[in-house]
Amino acid sequence: MSTVPRAHLSPAPAVDATAVLVGFARALRAAGVATGPDRVQSFLAALALLGSEKRSDVYWAGRLTLCGSQDDLERYDRVFAAYFTPKPPVGDRTRRAPGPRPALHLVTAEAAMPAGPEEEDGTPWPAGALASSAEVLRHRDMAELSAAERAQLRRLLAAFALSGEPRRTPRLRPARRGGVDPRRTVRELLHRGGEPARLRYRAPATKPRRVVLLLDVSGSMDPYASALLRFAHAAAQASPTTRTPTEVFTIGTRLTRVTRELAHRDPDTALAAVASAVPDWSGGTRLGEMLRAFLDRWGQRSTARGAVVVVLSDGWERGDPELLAAQMRRLHRLAHRVVWANPRKARPGYAPLAAGMAAALPSVDAFVEGHSLAALERLAAVVRGASDA
Repeated sequence: MSTVPRAHLSPAPAVDATAVLVGFARALRAAGVATGPDRVQSFLAALALLGSEKRSDVYWAGRLTLCGSQDDLERYDRVFAAYFTPKPPVGDRTRRAPGPRPALHLVTAEAAMPAGPEEEDGTPWPAGALASSAEVLRHRDMAELSAAERAQLRRLLAAFALSGEPRRTPRLRPARRGGVDPRRTVRELLHRGGEPARLRYRAPATKPRRVVLLLDVSGSMDPYASALLRFAHAAAQASPTTRTPTEVFTIGTRLTRVTRELAHRDPDTALAAVASAVPDWSGGTRLGEMLRAFLDRWGQRSTARGAVVVVLSDGWERGDPELLAAQMRRLHRLAHRVVWANPRKARPGYAPLAAGMAAALPSVDAFVEGHSLAALERLAAVVRGASDA
């Protein structure tokens, strides 16, 4: 195996290891792993004992402290591979291909874990240095990325998960607290031959609300459209596990439902199918007319009723702003929450003065940024019901 020149192995800027590791936990949370503060503290405490110089130590410390179920393991492996894999140096043609995805079994996960570059003496490159580019990338504007950074961004976006805010359902489920479940309690008494037994309880079940994504593919959104579609693809792929499918529509001069095209598991295949299905890519913007078409055809068919509707747009409107304002009020009455993600919001001195954005804003429950990976992670948290303050 060829070695990487030492010039490439010495990162110039100092890396805050704690910030990098917390950023990794945020990426896991965006992928659907419940990395709460207690798990993150356990992860950092484990690495304080083991050290973060070796890639394998970081991998196993996170796997044992941040994962809470079997479903988390595959998400963890995908995020770890994307987050801790640096982009190859320019002109390096001898770098070996990334290894296979880590297996989910203890006996083979070590061998299957993606390998990183090594120094000439065989010592693994510090994990903090490996992830520093990913941590910086999280806050970079997606419109300003290089080709290599876009490739790394695609890997991180593929691990996203998007679920709606939980809601109570009429169904009841077994619980430790709540109302007494007479049927299960009597069954327990019969099982014990009439001897006293513990009371069984039940509580209302919860399920995530439907999420509807309305993605602006007009010319002004062209620098962000591809990355946002990959975000929508990851959301559509994750939704079958929640039994609440995510609906995705593109808006511009026409309204196109692309949920079926995004059902392809491969992101590149899905985006190619979307490109063939959307006739108004990089065209004009008629947000008011498209919202009216969406509400007339899909809003009354329970697609938007009670859902979390996310509009991904910069708010430029060529049509009548009054029409957009009226349709936004109509959408707000129908949906549970309306979230607007604007990639331009992060720019210095930005104010929602464009006619379309100013008309829509009074009917928006949460107005967030949408220009970077970190902004999309925050958007996912807002959709799940976190505070948007």
